[in-house]
Amino acid sequence: MVIREREAPEPGPGEALIRVEQAGICGSELSGYLGHNSLRKPPLIMGHEFAGTVHKLGAGVTRFQPGDRVTANPLITCGRCRNCTNGASQLCANRKLIGAHCQGAFAEYVAVPETNLYLLGDRVSFDEGAFTEPLACAVHIARLLKPLPTQRLLIMGAGPIGLLTLRVAQIHGLTNIAVIDINEERLSIAAELGAITAASLEALAHGGIGSFDAAIDAVGLESTRTQCVEALKPGGIVVFSGLHADASKLPINDMIRSEIRCQGAFAYHSDDFETAWQWIGEGRIRLSPWTIHAPLEQGGEAFERLIAGSGKIAKILLTVH
Repeated sequence: MVIREREAPEPGPGEALIRVEQAGICGSELSGYLGHNSLRKPPLIMGHEFAGTVHKLGAGVTRFQPGDRVTANPLITCGRCRNCTNGASQLCANRKLIGAHCQGAFAEYVAVPETNLYLLGDRVSFDEGAFTEPLACAVHIARLLKPLPTQRLLIMGAGPIGLLTLRVAQIHGLTNIAVIDINEERLSIAAELGAITAASLEALAHGGIGSFDAAIDAVGLESTRTQCVEALKPGGIVVFSGLHADASKLPINDMIRSEIRCQGAFAYHSDDFETAWQWIGEGRIRLSPWTIHAPLEQGGEAFERLIAGSGKIAKILLTVH
């Protein structure tokens, strides 16, 4: 990973140039850094979880003014296809993600379509604004899961998406939630948020915790996907969100006999993003006690720290200005 000086992008028609203040590091970007992500190939400016101020307006932009504090939905879709018009814009065949298909927010400036920008309230910090995108993923997972307050939920992985999904499930009224991770410091965050925690399914079983009505895999390895399936009661549902392994073997015959339902969860619809934006504004979601900052120039070291799994950290935000 290198730091380079480049010309600031010019906003095109319908775009605004955003002066980035905070940009979060996502697990998908760690995969790109390690060469495991098909969407992220160098040379590329990554970064899609961010907040900043409007710096310059392209032709035709009317909803924002220079100086406005904003966050952005980085998923750019056509707005015309059947998926876009039927409430599934995240499945648009022509979708593009800022920081993957086009240059992203690990930079001083990034160009964003006006339609993808959201104003931040006066009481919302840039840190909180940068959390809107990952929270939207958790909101989308819960929308697909349709959790009931009486259900027992298993979340595999105490990374940012797992922790945010835990909080979203609690907002939906669930109180019986278990989180599994091998990182003890991440697990301690989940415990402080009110979850039952363990390093394995076996440890949960030894603690008297049985099977679950629903499970969420926020990791994406064959082992975690399989454990989610194995943890379910007959008729249960598993939502697969993590994208680490491209393919996995699953106990399909057992899933058939137990009528286990499987659901993929990719990104979010604009409604999910707007829900996340609203909840951030209402102060419902806070991971600030477990968030740290690093200057953009130390981005490489921040990536290495997250890969090593050291520290009681839910998110590292790169401070650009």
